[in-house]
Amino acid sequence: MSHYDLIVIGSGPAGRAAAIQAGKLKRKVLVIDRKDRLGGVSVHTGTIPSKTLRETVLNLSGWRERSFYGRSYRVKDDIHAGDLKARLNKTLDYEVDVLEHQFNRNHVATLMGSARFVDPHRIEVATHAGETVHITSDRFLIATGTRTHRPEDVPFNGSTVVDSDEFLELARIPRSLVVVGAGVIGVEYATMFTALDVRVTLIEPRDSFLDFIDRQTIGEFTHQIRENGLDLRLGSAIAKIEDEGTHIEVSLANGRHVRAEMLLYAAGRMGATRHLNLAAVGLAADSRDRLEVDRKTYQTRVPHIYAAGDVIGHPSLASTALQQGRVAACHALETPTLPESPWYPYGIYSVPEISTCGMSEEEAQGRGIPYEVGIARFRETSRGHIMGLEQGLLKMLVSLKTRRLLGVQIVGEGATELIHIAQAVLNLKGTVDYFVENSFNYPTLAEAYKIAGLNAFNRMPIPEEYKVRRKAEGA
Repeated sequence: MSHYDLIVIGSGPAGRAAAIQAGKLKRKVLVIDRKDRLGGVSVHTGTIPSKTLRETVLNLSGWRERSFYGRSYRVKDDIHAGDLKARLNKTLDYEVDVLEHQFNRNHVATLMGSARFVDPHRIEVATHAGETVHITSDRFLIATGTRTHRPEDVPFNGSTVVDSDEFLELARIPRSLVVVGAGVIGVEYATMFTALDVRVTLIEPRDSFLDFIDRQTIGEFTHQIRENGLDLRLGSAIAKIEDEGTHIEVSLANGRHVRAEMLLYAAGRMGATRHLNLAAVGLAADSRDRLEVDRKTYQTRVPHIYAAGDVIGHPSLASTALQQGRVAACHALETPTLPESPWYPYGIYSVPEISTCGMSEEEAQGRGIPYEVGIARFRETSRGHIMGLEQGLLKMLVSLKTRRLLGVQIVGEGATELIHIAQAVLNLKGTVDYFVENSFNYPTLAEAYKIAGLNAFNRMPIPEEYKVRRKAEGA
């Protein structure tokens, strides 16, 4: 029976980072994955595929050039499902190849099969070769990610009524699409298919969506996606979904109906823990099959068993999962490491993109922090005008007491890249003065930071050090 210092169950971002960290510490580590290829949900059905699909859609549809050449402009007139999959398959192969190389370079062993706990230090793996093997380890990291939520009253058929995993296998591009669930996944797919000129209806039973984002930012985003042609229906509970063969019929609780060629059900995901036999080690998952951990060490209630990534819930980001996996491995292997930063960026790869870092306006109000707001619109920048951007917003929150940056919200082209400027300033405890006193490359969209900074600065009291400086200069 083989024994390891650390066994990692799952090879997504959290499992990948933990295994490589353990390898660099020269520990004996094994990664087990249920699928036949490494990478987890992030590589095969989640982060990488959806972002690759988005980029393909924007390129082939000519979306970014339509402000100059008109709404009818397309790079490729007749876009098929095969066109969308071509880049997707190439990207996924590359990601898997890179991951396999990283594991080999760091002497990380791998085993493809389904793992379940037998006792606190032993697991049983049903391998793809049809064998059952038992393996022991001093420590474990559960990084199994999530699975799609598939309610019994939704008539999934794998072709016209699908979940977000099956959606990537679409055989053709539908003329009309209903997306149920205005979470991150639903919003991303709904907006990218709107860019393909598919008639999309996005249905959300609640009266609001993406509630962790600043409300003004969501208001700007909502206006933009409706302008783009998306039919967003909030507060619309679903009474029934019927597969009529030639079309899908959705009956809403308010008496209205929606008809489309295809339906994507994207209302939530569940932790992928049911197959692990957690009872054998004294653990239990919550109502959404997720695990509770110490958020500093990522230990579960069983000290030698850790969990990281989407399986522990919010924020469910690939970027934070990478950090969590690394920190968990270091703690498990008793190696000092730097603590995680409290400021991490959140990116939603919709059309347009949304990205935030730090506090929302609602959070600042809830904490009773006096603040000022600075606003910049992309069309106010020369680069935005050159790119033909008619929309796009950067919103900055600044403390009136300390002048420190509290948070930034961006909606528009390149938001997920631009947000890292805010992240750096937040982590270094920077103030609004940074944006006012520094120059930004011209022309760039990053100039929006200076515009927003000046917008806030000009409405704030002049600090004493400025008055002293001006007096010394004879102003």
